[in-house]
Amino acid sequence: MDTIRAVSAAGISVCCGGILGIGESVQDRLELLEALCSLDPTPESIPINCLNHVAGTPLQSAPPVEPIELVRMIATTRILFPQAMVRLSAGRVEMSDELQALCLLAGANSIFTGAILLTTPIRRSHDEQMLERLGMIPKV
Repeated sequence: MDTIRAVSAAGISVCCGGILGIGESVQDRLELLEALCSLDPTPESIPINCLNHVAGTPLQSAPPVEPIELVRMIATTRILFPQAMVRLSAGRVEMSDELQALCLLAGANSIFTGAILLTTPIRRSHDEQMLERLGMIPKV
């Protein structure tokens, strides 16, 4: 939190969120949002990530996040941070288009797509088709 405050004080836009599916409780998730609410100013960008299950890592067999729990986290984040970019981020490759659509309708207003800054492959053309089917126009 001290680092985030220092970044903000230096005039740098803050992007700070969390990873779901690493053994946290619902209470832990709410405490994350509470901590972000305590920042002044609050983050401009809040990525909500789901664990990418990678073979050979300690959490490779962690249970996936229940879809409705992800949607609730997105919706709660949107309510608490109406001005922020709520980003549906890591873990999207394991999500159905329907789950991603629910997250977008629940308040996520951004997805990361393309090869830059990502550690897992993204199907950019698939993302474009999904957004088109949803009637959403990408902001470039």
